[in-house]
Amino acid sequence: MFKFEHQIFFYALAIIPICIGIYIWYVRQSKKNLKKLGELHLIKQLIPEVSNTKKNIKFILFILGFVFLILGLCNLQTGSKLQNVKREGADIMVCLDVSNSMMAQDLSPNRLERAKMAIENMIDKLEGDRLGIIVFAGEAYVQLPITTDYNSAKLFLDGINNKIVPVQGTNIAEAINLSIESFGKDEGKNKAIVIITDGENNEEANESAVDAAEEASKKNIVIHTIGVGSESGVPIPNVIDGVVTGYKKDKDGNTVVTKLDPKILQNIASATNGVYVQATSSDIGLDAILNKMDELDKKQLESKMYTDFEDQFQWFLGLALLFLVIESFISERVSKILKKLNLFNHA
Repeated sequence: MFKFEHQIFFYALAIIPICIGIYIWYVRQSKKNLKKLGELHLIKQLIPEVSNTKKNIKFILFILGFVFLILGLCNLQTGSKLQNVKREGADIMVCLDVSNSMMAQDLSPNRLERAKMAIENMIDKLEGDRLGIIVFAGEAYVQLPITTDYNSAKLFLDGINNKIVPVQGTNIAEAINLSIESFGKDEGKNKAIVIITDGENNEEANESAVDAAEEASKKNIVIHTIGVGSESGVPIPNVIDGVVTGYKKDKDGNTVVTKLDPKILQNIASATNGVYVQATSSDIGLDAILNKMDELDKKQLESKMYTDFEDQFQWFLGLALLFLVIESFISERVSKILKKLNLFNHA
C-alpha cells in the first residue's frame, strides 16, 4: 500500500511541457541566428568545441532532477503492515437531494452547495462512525457505499452536482429504501439516516415517504431530516458555467417557484423518533443532529487498514540532487578525448 502525502505538488509537473517547449524554441532560434551569420558548416569550423549533444544531455538531466524533486516534495509513503482495527461507532447514511430546486439561492451560494459544505464539516467531526452517501432526485443512487474512509467520502462529496441524477423530482421514499438496503441485515440501534432536502413532493409521494420511514423504524433505524430553503419560495435559477442566465419557467411562461415543505420532513422524522431541523443561512442544522446521534448505541466495528506508513521522500530527493549535480558538472564543450573519438556532434 502506498500513498502520496502532499499530492498538491503534482501540479508543478505541468511546468515540464512548458520548459520543453521553451528549450525547443531556444534551439531553433539559435540555429536561425547562426544562419544569419553565414553558412552553418563554416560556423561549425569556427566553434568546434561546442556540442549540441551535451546541451541536450544537460537539459534532460535538469528535467529528471526537477521531476524527482517534485516527487520528493509529494512524499511517497508506503504501508508496511495491514492490521484489523476495532473501533466503536454508528452507521450513518446521508441522503442528499440533488434536484434542480436545490440550486435555489435562498441559502448561499445555493441550497446544494451549502448542504455539501455542512456535510464536509460533519465528516471532520466523525470518530469511528461509518458513513455512506446517497444522492436522489426522481431516482436514488448510492454515491458512496458505507465506509470509514473519510478522505474518500470528501472526494465523492465533491463530485456531487444537480446533473448527477438524470430524472428530476424528489423521491424521498426511494432514498430511504435504498439506505435501508445499504445498511445490510445487521440489527441494532446503531443506524441513522440523515435526509437533506427542500421536501417538495406531491401528496402520493409524501405518503410513500412516510411509509418508508415507518419501515425503517421497524428495523430500529432513526431518520433525521433537514429542510433547506424558505417556505415563502424563491425562483430556480438556470446556471451555465457558474453564471445565472435566467430562471426556470413552466410551459405557460410563468417563473417556477420552489418552496420548502417542512410538514413531510417533520412526519418522516416523527415516524422514527428522529428530529427535524430547518436550515438557516448561518447553520444548516447538522450539528444538532450529530448531538442527537451521540445517543445511538455504538457497535464494535472492525476494518482493515495499513499502519506504520514510512516516508520515502529521501530517495527521490537524493536522485534529484544526483541528476542536478551531474548536470552542473557537464560542460557544453567537447573534451579532447571524446573529440578524438568523434563521439559528439560539433555545432
